[in-house]
Amino acid sequence: MDKLTVLSLEQALSLSHATQRFAHLGWRVIRVEATPSGNRLPGDPNRYVGKPGEKPDLSAYFIGPNAGKESIALNLKTKEGRALLRRIIAQLPVDVFCCNTLPKRYAELGIDYETLSAANPALIWAGLSAMGPKYPDVPGYDPALQALTGYMDITGDPNGPPMLCGVPFVDLKAGDEVYAGVCLALAERAHTGRGSRIDVSMTQAAVSWLVTTIPLLDLGYTPDEVRRNGNEHREFVPVNVYPTSDGHVFLAVGNDVQWSRLVSIEAFAALAKPSRETNEGRRADRDKIHHEIGAVTGGYATDDIAGLLSAQGLVAAPINTIPQVIDLPQIRNTLLETQTPAGGKVRLPPPAVEQPHLRECERRLPFAPRYGQHTERVLEEAGLRREEIETLTSDGTVA
Repeated sequence: MDKLTVLSLEQALSLSHATQRFAHLGWRVIRVEATPSGNRLPGDPNRYVGKPGEKPDLSAYFIGPNAGKESIALNLKTKEGRALLRRIIAQLPVDVFCCNTLPKRYAELGIDYETLSAANPALIWAGLSAMGPKYPDVPGYDPALQALTGYMDITGDPNGPPMLCGVPFVDLKAGDEVYAGVCLALAERAHTGRGSRIDVSMTQAAVSWLVTTIPLLDLGYTPDEVRRNGNEHREFVPVNVYPTSDGHVFLAVGNDVQWSRLVSIEAFAALAKPSRETNEGRRADRDKIHHEIGAVTGGYATDDIAGLLSAQGLVAAPINTIPQVIDLPQIRNTLLETQTPAGGKVRLPPPAVEQPHLRECERRLPFAPRYGQHTERVLEEAGLRREEIETLTSDGTVA
């Protein structure tokens, strides 16, 4: 596929994650940020979150999702700024426009599909919001949406409080849906030559993942049975985290054949009973089985017991820290990286799907852009003369 151009009015994480997936493909991604307003720090608030970076607008939390992008600053509250946006979309030209603004502000800012597609009929337009355009004034952040969509109620110890997931997965899931929707729209455009509109609701995207819980409510389960289970699986036994002499190991037995493999190991032979040969029998003896397995695993070092279980074709893993994860042999050579202005290396997560065509140099993304770093260059590409750019800068239309 040709290297396409994505223009994205984005802030925070969800849409930034989506557009970085386009950067992973080698596409050009240009962030649009607001011009300075009052005494507030300019641009995406995430620029100033986390440990301070080498530049004041490049703090740690901002770097990962924005490496490999460009940044321009436009004042879309003015008719001049809105006209400039349409000119950029038509002249570069832009293949994909994305935004995560409240839907009620689409027309006000001149970023609605009807306005922008008039400037470029082949444009793919994607809007991301908490609940989609039917709820145009509802804001949303990942933690609140994890609470709203039931995930906190099914996460954590059953005897403890509801818990957030360790990563902002609603943000990431919704961002992935933008990415997938754009890819589908591009495939359709290849046949029709026309652009299209995509609306992604973070709430609906999150609830779409409840495929192993929602149907249970109509299949004989009470609401209390569809709640948090800690590290256990609701159906399969044994699936849990077990202590070791130096940490913990996760073991997942997913069928009766795997159970027979477990009890064929001498250390676990005492767990074998006719009543436990089926999963239903093991569910009835769940607590005793967990206790007996933990008594065995507690006598081994984590790596030793994980190796012993894996050697029998069982699914077992140590509970790794993030530094251990990026050093896994399956991962360490897939990581992307970027370099700070001072030359420091920053490791980045790998692309979601390995791309065999990637050369070593393509695994290095340019560092995250400074606020408005590429405004002049992009305006020149859109056909503006130097004196026009200077006037737009002086009157606050661009920054």
